[in-house]
Amino acid sequence: MVGKRKQLSKNCLSAAIEDYIPKNNLYRRLKKVLDLSFLYEIVKPYYGKCGQKSVDTVVFFKLQLVAHFENLCSERALIKKSQLRLDILHFLD
Repeated sequence: MVGKRKQLSKNCLSAAIEDYIPKNNLYRRLKKVLDLSFLYEIVKPYYGKCGQKSVDTVVFFKLQLVAHFENLCSERALIKKSQLRLDILHFLD
């Protein structure tokens, strides 16, 4: 099944995180201009109707972009770096 994250309303925590990310940060600028919502329709035929939901398609694609930009070959390194950096967490929502 295609997984899709439930968007929470913008709360004070995400607004506070934005205050710590520089205005010219790559991931902050990329988040403003990159709309990947079209991916849900593209990948829909490749997923079954039952079973456990997958990782959100947009988040997965964004993680692949982060791996490319940060020159990471390992998924473990990617997850570790993503957990530690506020700019990447903000980019992933």
